[in-house]
Amino acid sequence: MLKPLEKCAVQPYFSNRVQLADLIEWVLRQIGPAQLLVSTFSTSEAFLRRLNRLKKTGLVKGCGLFCDLRAARKTKSLYFFIKSVCDRVCLCENHSKVVILTNSNFCVAIVTSQNQTRGDRYECGIVTTDPYTTASLLKGFREMSLKSVSLDDILDISRNN
Repeated sequence: MLKPLEKCAVQPYFSNRVQLADLIEWVLRQIGPAQLLVSTFSTSEAFLRRLNRLKKTGLVKGCGLFCDLRAARKTKSLYFFIKSVCDRVCLCENHSKVVILTNSNFCVAIVTSQNQTRGDRYECGIVTTDPYTTASLLKGFREMSLKSVSLDDILDISRNN
């Protein structure tokens, strides 16, 4: 369905057969081991399990996760599993669904309509290596980071109260 990254810098998809975890693995198999930045409204155990497998193979070198504050209860319940996959977990006002994969040679962005759940609904998005687009999205992650709170900090506060 999608062409190799080196052949097409911006690739849209619209399908009920494409899953975000599959796209992440597809990109990693082309670019090699990478750091991930992930934004989503909410995450799922199934998605984290896939990332964990990719981390164990060495394809995921590190991962930062940004979830919405309203999904904090679900995120908190997955805390120990999330921490086995993600180096940093932040909560903020977020409805974006973006994955940035970077290493010394590549920066790839996946912008998707899909939350990190598995389903058979139609989803759409783009996979891009366009430098302007990836730089703009990285800037968005930096801005979101400034307005977020670490899940570790939230749990420390709730333990101390």
